[in-house]
Amino acid sequence: MTTYTLSLPTDKQVDITVNEFGSGHSFLLLHGGAGPLSMLGFAQRFAASENAHVFVPSHPGFGGTPRPDWLNSVSTLAETYVALIEKLDLRDVTVIGGSIGGWIAAEMALLSSTRINQFVLIDAVGIEVDGQSVVDIFSLTVDEIMQLSYYAPATFRRDPTTLTDAEKHAMAANRQALAIYGGQPTKTDPTLAKRLGTVTAPTLVLWGDSDGIVTPEYGRAYAAAIPTAKFELLSNTGHMPQIEAPDQVATAIHNFVNTQAIKSLNTL
Repeated sequence: MTTYTLSLPTDKQVDITVNEFGSGHSFLLLHGGAGPLSMLGFAQRFAASENAHVFVPSHPGFGGTPRPDWLNSVSTLAETYVALIEKLDLRDVTVIGGSIGGWIAAEMALLSSTRINQFVLIDAVGIEVDGQSVVDIFSLTVDEIMQLSYYAPATFRRDPTTLTDAEKHAMAANRQALAIYGGQPTKTDPTLAKRLGTVTAPTLVLWGDSDGIVTPEYGRAYAAAIPTAKFELLSNTGHMPQIEAPDQVATAIHNFVNTQAIKSLNTL
C-alpha cells in the first residue's frame, strides 16, 4: 500500500492510498460504497491471471482515510483519479468502476484523458432513469442491503456480532463518505445521462442479472446513454459481481480489452 500526494490543476492537494498488484497492462479499479475491500480480492485475482498491473485506490474518507473538505463530489474524484494516472505516468489505462466507482469512471470518460484507453462500468449508479430509481440504501438495514446486493446473500452474510471495532469504524466511515460523494439518498446526477452522449472511449457496461440496487433495465439505459458502449448481462449475480462472480467479470473484461486491442491494430 502506497500513499501518493496529488496536485490538481486547481492548486489543491490530496493524499490517495493505493494498493498495487501484478505487472503489465495498467488497470485502475474504483470501488463502490462497500469500500476498497470490495475490490481488493478481485484485483489480486485478476492481476495473477492476466498480464495486468492493477491499481486500487481508496476514495478519501473511506475506511477512515483523510478527506479534504473540497473533495466532496464524484466529479472532483474523477479529476483526482486522472491526476493519479498522470502522477504514476501510466499509459493505455483501462478504468474499471463498480457502483459509485462506475459513476466516477463515467465522469472520467467525460474528461477525455489521452492516457485512458477504455472503461468498464460494473452495476454503476449515477444516471436518472424513468421508472428505475436507485435504491436508497441509507434507509435499509445491513441485511436488507445484502438481500438486494447478491444473488445468494446467505453466502456472503457476516454476523454483525463478530465484527471488530476496526471493521465497524471502517463501515461507518464508508457510509459517511458515500453520503458525501453520492448524495443522500439519490446517488444520481440528472445531467449525467445527457452528458455521456459525448463519450468517445470504448466502454463495456457489465450488470448482474439479480442486482436489486440498480436493475438490469437501469444498466441497459446506462449503456444506451453512451454511444460507444456495449452492454453485457452476467448470470446468477447481483450488485457486486466482482465478489460473487469474479470469473465472469474477469472473462468479460479480458475479452473486451483484447477485442479493443485487435481493433486498434487493424486501424494502424
